[in-house]
Amino acid sequence: MSAFTELVQQRRSAMNFIEGVAISREELEEMFLLSRLAPSAFNLQHTHYAVVTDEKLKEQIREDANGQYKVHTASAVIVVLGDKKAYLQAPEIYGGLKMLGAMSEAEFNETVDSINNMYEGNDGLQRDEAIRSASLSAMQFMLIAKDRGWDTCPMIGFDAEAVKKTLNLEDHLVPVMLITIGKDNQHKIRPRGYRKPVNEFVEFY
Repeated sequence: MSAFTELVQQRRSAMNFIEGVAISREELEEMFLLSRLAPSAFNLQHTHYAVVTDEKLKEQIREDANGQYKVHTASAVIVVLGDKKAYLQAPEIYGGLKMLGAMSEAEFNETVDSINNMYEGNDGLQRDEAIRSASLSAMQFMLIAKDRGWDTCPMIGFDAEAVKKTLNLEDHLVPVMLITIGKDNQHKIRPRGYRKPVNEFVEFY
């Protein structure tokens, strides 16, 4: 069994954490440095993260998340955000390739125009791509965290508008999920839930 296969099998959604375990900003930044390598449409990198470690603010996020206890015990709560306006950064993102000579002026202009034509005025696509890309990045972050000995839990049980108000977020940022991170309380771990066999969710054509 490869190390990656073992990592995937070991990753679980932690329902309760050991209280009082601190996580450093330095370690979080190292994990985000790797999670930024997750794929995104046109490499627009729609994902933003808001990391909450301040205890008072964390308790406010807990209120926004229906009072869930794991928010209280987590070392940090990470708000995963998708940027609906990420396409506006295309000139900056592709400018480096043009500067290095890997993309001609014509290719640069064509790429930026194509991205703008696809996203501009298409609110549905902007939102869908923000959520898709942020979800890919979030999954990568959780695997990275597990590889470093941290446990996580993705959460959808929260009031998105309340979280935006708590953190004073701009309208173009979509709260996609919360991720609680910490050390799993092994005394309260539950058996892994039922997983469908492959033939129930995969069809080959």
